[in-house]
Amino acid sequence: MRHQVRRPTLGLDSGSRVAVIGGGPAGSFFSYFVIEIARRVGMDLNVDIYESRDFSRPGPPGCNMCGGIVSESLVQTLAAEGINLPPAVVQRGIDSYQLHMDVGSVRIETPLREMRIAAVHRGSGPRDVDVKESKWTSFDGYLQALVLEKGAHLVRGRVDEINSRSGRPEVRIRGGSAQVYDLLIMAVGVNSGTLRLLEKLESGYELPQTTKTFISEYYLGEDTIASVFGSSMHVFLLDIPRLEFAAIIPKGDYVTVCLLGKDIDNSLVKSFLESPEVKRCFPQGWQSDQSSCQCWPSMNVDGAVKPFADRIVFIGDCGVTRLYKDGIGAAYRTAKAAATTAIFHGVSASSFRKHYWPVCRSIGIDNTLGKLTFGAVRKVRKARFARRAILLMSIEEQQRESHSRYMSMVLWDIFTGSAPYKDIFLRSLSPRFLSRFLWNVTVSIPAPDRVGE
Repeated sequence: MRHQVRRPTLGLDSGSRVAVIGGGPAGSFFSYFVIEIARRVGMDLNVDIYESRDFSRPGPPGCNMCGGIVSESLVQTLAAEGINLPPAVVQRGIDSYQLHMDVGSVRIETPLREMRIAAVHRGSGPRDVDVKESKWTSFDGYLQALVLEKGAHLVRGRVDEINSRSGRPEVRIRGGSAQVYDLLIMAVGVNSGTLRLLEKLESGYELPQTTKTFISEYYLGEDTIASVFGSSMHVFLLDIPRLEFAAIIPKGDYVTVCLLGKDIDNSLVKSFLESPEVKRCFPQGWQSDQSSCQCWPSMNVDGAVKPFADRIVFIGDCGVTRLYKDGIGAAYRTAKAAATTAIFHGVSASSFRKHYWPVCRSIGIDNTLGKLTFGAVRKVRKARFARRAILLMSIEEQQRESHSRYMSMVLWDIFTGSAPYKDIFLRSLSPRFLSRFLWNVTVSIPAPDRVGE
C-alpha cells in the first residue's frame, strides 16, 4: 500500500530529476534510498549518477583511496536494509585483531566470536591485479550495480561545470550538454576537485578540514596471507610521533597497510614500516618498498560548514564523516538522512537544516569525543608501563568470559569503528574499567620485559 505524503513547496514529485555527483558508497546509498523511498510513496524519480571512475578496473582508474574495512555494525545494518555483501566482495572476514606493541602482542577476538567485519577493495584491487583471473569484485562496484538495477542511470564522465539556471542546479560533463536538475547531491569525497566548481553558486559551503593519510597494498598471495596473517586485522600501538592508528588488513591476495594521523609523510611511513613490530608480522624476505600500489589520500577530520543549500546537499566525506573510522558507515547515515529529507520534507535549505543537519551534527559531536579518546590513547602510548598494562589486561581478559572484557571491548571498538565514540568514551570511564586498568598499571611499572609473544 502506497503512503500519501503532503508535498512541500520546494520538493520533489514524479518526474523530478536528481543528480548524484560521485558514484562511491555515499552516492550509491543515497540513490538506493531515494529511489526506494520515492516508490513507496508513489513517486517515480529520474536519478543520474555522475562517476568518471570505473570500479571494475584495477589501480587508480577504479580506486577510491580507502583502507576498505566495513564495520560489523554496518554489515548488520546493511543486511537489515536488504544489502547483503556477497562472498566475492568480502575478500576476508575479520574475526579478531592482533594488537602489536613494543612490549608484546595479544590476539583479541571479536566479542561475539563471529566474522562480521568485512575487508574489501573499493575498486578491483591494486594496479597489478589480473581482473580476468581474480575471483574478487569491487565493493563500490557492487553498490553501484545494485542501484543501477533499481533504475538509476550512470553518466560516465568528469563533471567540469556546475551552475544555476532559474534556481535549479545545472550540471555539465566534459564534452557534454548541460543538464538541469531539481536536486543536486554532492558525494565526491574530499580528494576531488569537483567541490571547487560550487564556488560559483555561493551556497555558503566550506570544505572540511583534512589531513594526509597513507595506504599501501602488498601482494603476498592468498595462501601466504592465510598462514601469516590469518583472519585477523593487525593493529599497532607504537610510540611514533603523529601516528594515531596503523593497521595491516588482509584481503584476498593482498594486505593493505593503512596509517592514520596528523599529516603522514615519508619519514613517518618509513619509521613505521621499518619498526621491528611490523617486520615481525610479514614473511621472511618481505621488502617494504615493493608495494603493488600506494596513495596519500586526504581524510576529513572536521565537518564541512553548511553542507546544504536550496536543492543542494553534501553527503559522505565532503559533508561529515566519522573521525578516522567507519567512513562508509557515516556515508550510509548521511545518505539515508538526505534521501528521507528530500522525499518527505523537501529540498529547501530550511528542510535540510531541520531534518538533515541534526544527523551531521550528531556525527560531529561524537567526533569531538573521538578526539578526546585518541588523545587519551596518545598519552598512554607514550608511557611504556601503560602500554604494558594494556597488554596484561587484554591477555587476562581473553581467558575470561566476553562480558567482562573491558579493555578488549574498548580497543575492539576503537580499532574497528564498530561503536560510537560516545559509547567507547563512557565505557573507558566506568569504575570497573578504570580500577582494573590502574591495577595493571601498578603491577606493570617495575616489569620491563616483553610478554604475549
